Amino acid sequence: MESGAEDSVIAYLRGRSEEGWIESSTLAEEIGLDHQVLVDSALKALTAREAILTETITHSSWKLSDEGQNYAENGTPEAQVFDVLASPMTLDQLKEKLGNDSSIGMQQAMKKKWIVLDKGTKTLSRKVDTAVDEVADILKKLAVDSAGQGLAEKDLKVLKSRKLIVHKPYKTYKIKKSDKFDDATTKQATELTREMLESGEWKELSFKSYNFEALGKAPEGGSLHPLLKVREQFRSLFLEMGFEEMPTNNYVESSFWNFDALFQPQQHPARDAHDTFFLSAPELSRVENQEYWNRVQKTHEEGGYGSIGYRYKWSEQEAKKNVLRTHTTAVSSRMLEKLGSTGEFQPKKYFSIDRVFRNETLDATHLAEFHQIEGVIADRNLSLGHLKGILHLFFQKLGMPKLRFKPAHNPYTEPSMEIFSYHEGLNKWVEVGNSGIFRPEMLQPMGLPEDVTVIAWGLSLERPTMILYGISNIRELFGHKVDLEKVKRNPICRLTF
Repeated sequence: MESGAEDSVIAYLRGRSEEGWIESSTLAEEIGLDHQVLVDSALKALTAREAILTETITHSSWKLSDEGQNYAENGTPEAQVFDVLASPMTLDQLKEKLGNDSSIGMQQAMKKKWIVLDKGTKTLSRKVDTAVDEVADILKKLAVDSAGQGLAEKDLKVLKSRKLIVHKPYKTYKIKKSDKFDDATTKQATELTREMLESGEWKELSFKSYNFEALGKAPEGGSLHPLLKVREQFRSLFLEMGFEEMPTNNYVESSFWNFDALFQPQQHPARDAHDTFFLSAPELSRVENQEYWNRVQKTHEEGGYGSIGYRYKWSEQEAKKNVLRTHTTAVSSRMLEKLGSTGEFQPKKYFSIDRVFRNETLDATHLAEFHQIEGVIADRNLSLGHLKGILHLFFQKLGMPKLRFKPAHNPYTEPSMEIFSYHEGLNKWVEVGNSGIFRPEMLQPMGLPEDVTVIAWGLSLERPTMILYGISNIRELFGHKVDLEKVKRNPICRLTF
């Protein structure tokens, strides 16, 4: 039995004088049905029974994001900044009036040359008498015309870049009667039964034709992602060299373990929201070891262990802020503090391979999350020579025997070195990692003896994987754009140990 929607479609197509295609949106309007009801209740069933032919038409439409809807109703942050600057005011006064939107609004308003900042007095004032909130006007138009046909491409580009709109494609269908349309009102049988033969019913039935060319559904099997294959090879290498794997299941870290314990100052640019993801719930962590926190605070403020410190007022509130860890060195800091608190030092070799998170602009070589490989060795009287020696051994086992080192700066290692390897395929030297010796200001507050040195190095997992598998765009390796068929076909990774 057909549904009412099917009956309506069949009746309409039977009575239609033209034999050509008709669009589903037009058909829905003609027979008085909601388009989605038409598709779900009639077109799918009639197509499966081969009563009609369909072709898909994909349309583009745009929907305002929550932020875009807010701007359409209340104006953009830059317009709000311009409005409140009827008289000049300081940055703090502006933030007090507009809250978090003041920073975005100030940047956009200055970019549009609506306002100007006096760097001497840190005072903002209007640069023009009037300002037209074009972005809000565009959003209002788009709320009416979701297809965006009345908008210029450059306007759509601006809205997309500011994440004020979301692409919402939708589908309609071209429809026409098939050669089997006359059988559309008859339910087609899919198999011949004993009862049909005995009763003779089969003579009156219409049977659905068999497709003898159709292949059976291929069984789905699990496939390892290229990153997991390369990760396992690195893990095997570390274990072969006698390293112990660190626990890395703590994606959320306090700023204390991620930054402060590493002797990274609280004013460091890496601790800005442009580089780090801060959590809003829970926003703050708790103090785990007050004595250790006090030693870290004193080292930051006054120095010690041969250092004068940073000479600023260290904030425990800032150290409590929760972040998505920006490096696995946060894990290393926890392990080294645990090692220092045991009372009797034992040499250790640690490694970790896991995800870290950075507030990066996404492009072909950067993602907001990626994997970091880290090796750490703690022993007495280690030197820069030991670090270079272990790096040569480590990278030689990876098939990269040609290394060069370049002096670098890290807040928590001194000396620090960038690691370069000669890439035979590219015929040039490429940076493959970073390394250094952890500073006494980091290690000795942890309780480690003065003669204990910790050497460490790190590299990403994605870069060697991209080289090994010939992938040029990181978004094709990690994320929603990964080709699952390619994952199934990729060979097992083998590094040269």
